[in-house]
Amino acid sequence: MDTTEQKFNTKKLYFSSLGCSKNLVDSQVMLGHLGLDGFSISPNPEEAEVIIVNTCSFVEAAKAESIETILDLSDFKDPELGNCKALVMSGCMAQRYHNELEKEMPEVDMFIGTGEYHKIVPLLKAFEEGKLEQKSFVEIPKYIHTEFDPRLNTSPGYMAWLKISEGCNRNCTFCIIPTLRGRLRSRTIDSLLTESKSLVESGVKELNLISQDFSDYGSDFEEFKRVDDKNPIIFNMLKELDENSGADWIRIFYFYPDDLTEDVMDLMAGSEKICKYLDMPIQHFSSKVLRRMNRKATNELIHSKINMLREKIPGVVLRTSVIVGFPGETEEDFEELLDGVRSVRFNHLGVFKYSDEDGTPAIRLKDKVPQEIIEERFEKLYEVQKEIARELNQKYLGQTIEVLVEGVHEETNLLLQGRHRGQAPDIDGKVIINDGVAEMGEIVRVEITEVLDYDLVGRIIRDN
Repeated sequence: MDTTEQKFNTKKLYFSSLGCSKNLVDSQVMLGHLGLDGFSISPNPEEAEVIIVNTCSFVEAAKAESIETILDLSDFKDPELGNCKALVMSGCMAQRYHNELEKEMPEVDMFIGTGEYHKIVPLLKAFEEGKLEQKSFVEIPKYIHTEFDPRLNTSPGYMAWLKISEGCNRNCTFCIIPTLRGRLRSRTIDSLLTESKSLVESGVKELNLISQDFSDYGSDFEEFKRVDDKNPIIFNMLKELDENSGADWIRIFYFYPDDLTEDVMDLMAGSEKICKYLDMPIQHFSSKVLRRMNRKATNELIHSKINMLREKIPGVVLRTSVIVGFPGETEEDFEELLDGVRSVRFNHLGVFKYSDEDGTPAIRLKDKVPQEIIEERFEKLYEVQKEIARELNQKYLGQTIEVLVEGVHEETNLLLQGRHRGQAPDIDGKVIINDGVAEMGEIVRVEITEVLDYDLVGRIIRDN
């Protein structure tokens, strides 16, 4: 590959991070490395000499957004419109399609995979000096950042995502993540504790623990051993963060039901910092569909674990995600899914419509569900869950609860908004505050005076 020198005189950078919170953490690590090398972030792409888009390719909509963003930003390579000398695509889209994209998107100067993003500074230096011999830097992902990597927390200062592991060993038939992110690799407990303390010292009050599969954390350690329905590595990690991180709230995401153990439930029940909130992806209630998905859980196991959770942690808030229209899903399977949702009554539910994804085993499964039936099932389940969420929110009416204030309301500066312990960032509802004053990042007591479908409304209560 012939590359002419492209000097970065101002070292201004425009960065766009797409997709999930795990991808956002990767972006923040890249920004940390770039910041140490003298790059400054510009909110205006026309000013930037380097433009980076950290992409997502999980579903079709995410792919389309990634391509559209890159094409829009490529306009700033025109000297009459901008100052861009290096346009970089990183993340899942680059990992998955770099060979095709090299041919179809010549405007992109560099493709960086999900396991190479920490090399961004030396790669840009080589590009600047005209020494790159190829466009794509994509290998089998093996890297995960540690406490020693610089990281710029671009989230609001009161919260942060803490990535406990990377990759996934489950191989669900509908999912491309193991191909995009590689095999599981877990960070050490000491590494997580060190980073969490640093984040808290910077002002973070809420730590959101993320991974592809929380319940598999530590299974790649030599000392891993699960005994008598106990997972000592996950238990010890949570206990260390609970007792020593300094965070006010600790929230758990993506804990699969088949590996949720009693010792972890007991720790959650007795902790004042670990939120009584659990994101537990189940994907379905039909055991037949779950087998076709290559999930280890069954209908009976899911109900058993949820019943145990509610016995041990009264009032626990549950979030899950399900897929409608998976190949072979019959009307009876869908009714079993509906019955499960009605029975369990999740506080928060994400509903996804199945779509074929290149490179996944499910694309070869027969008995595909027609798109119009998928749409009907989606709408039916959505309406069922909307009613459940509205009814569950009623329990907050008249209660006084702790709320983490996020700042002024996104639609008017006459109101504040925040979240209680049962509401995760970005994906769940809000608490709208219509009476009282508080600073962003402050945890205040709010009396709930009104209940909406997904949001709550209340006033701040101050002790006299």
